Amino acid sequence: MFNTKEGSTGRLIQLCIAYFFFYVITGLTVKYFLGSANKGLPGMHGFEFLAYSTLGSVILIAPFTIIMKWYRLQSARLVSIGSLKIPIELFYIIPSGLCTGIIIPTTTIMYSLPISVMVAMIIMRGAVIIISRCVDAIQIKQGILKKSVYWEENIAVIFAVCAIGIHMVWAINGGGFDFIHSVVAMGTLLAYVGSYALRIYIMNYFKNTAGKGVKRDNKAFFSWEQYSALITLGLVTLIVFKSPEWFGWRASQIIDFNHAITMPHTMWGWAILAGTAFGFCSFFSVFIFMFKGRTATFAGLVNRLTSLVAGTTATLLFWLAFSGKFPKMQDWLSLGFIIVAIVFLTRAEKKRARELEITKELDDDVANGNAETKKEQAA
Repeated sequence: MFNTKEGSTGRLIQLCIAYFFFYVITGLTVKYFLGSANKGLPGMHGFEFLAYSTLGSVILIAPFTIIMKWYRLQSARLVSIGSLKIPIELFYIIPSGLCTGIIIPTTTIMYSLPISVMVAMIIMRGAVIIISRCVDAIQIKQGILKKSVYWEENIAVIFAVCAIGIHMVWAINGGGFDFIHSVVAMGTLLAYVGSYALRIYIMNYFKNTAGKGVKRDNKAFFSWEQYSALITLGLVTLIVFKSPEWFGWRASQIIDFNHAITMPHTMWGWAILAGTAFGFCSFFSVFIFMFKGRTATFAGLVNRLTSLVAGTTATLLFWLAFSGKFPKMQDWLSLGFIIVAIVFLTRAEKKRARELEITKELDDDVANGNAETKKEQAA
């Protein structure tokens, strides 16, 4: 990044700005392509847009990571399988990628089911915040995480949950939780939450279990995770596309997905291009989740709060540009709680920065990285 040290507050701010920017674009494009054709918008179906946007989000990632050689993984231990020596980290990074391959489509599926979009957002964002805090508690208990969760971080969790709870109250009053009687909706929700729980645990396991002298490279984790996710998405696409023939499944969502391939929408190319913004989001999202020297609680909050603010911003911009719906009262009330949560996170970040300066954890990481670079140059 721009002359900032890995693990520094400056680097964190840069990642958040980039994540916010591409998340706003993602939010705008989703609203635009799913907008009513009666208003001059494309009027795509949810699963139709899923096919194009998912392709756009993954089409650049693998080639980019290969060109940039991000796949180079410094391992704590190599495992021999026949004549191959495989980094032990791949045995849990690949399953993390499988989880990512489930998270990507289930996110859009949640929006397309008979469930309000607001309720879907409540569940997805709230789940990640709660999961992140639980992962810290588990890994502290296991002795994997040596850091403590500051009280400011816990208070920020409370305010973040309150921000989400405001939307939940409105959703309950509007009957938005009727989806609990739907097998498909509940199955999708459990797949999403379960996959995210395992993925966040693995991310933090990777971050917190580096051996002495081993530099944990988030770029390598991201690369191998995405390769695994790409294969998973390919298999899921094949199964969904062939499901009417193989299993006799003819749900409207599956038909919409298949039509996106067999009878492309006139704006399919633009939808794929729009999906690249979500691909860029994935870069910065992972790097925030795995940010050096921070707890899962802190990183999960930073990630989700940034997306919440970006979502409100996208709604406001869509209202200005395409006469969409103006942010509702609950959106502004929620934003107020988010701001309070950010204040407490800022206090926590200042404390953590001082702690890292005293322990010289970031300096040790830089030294290990320089040593590894010298080894590569010598080789």
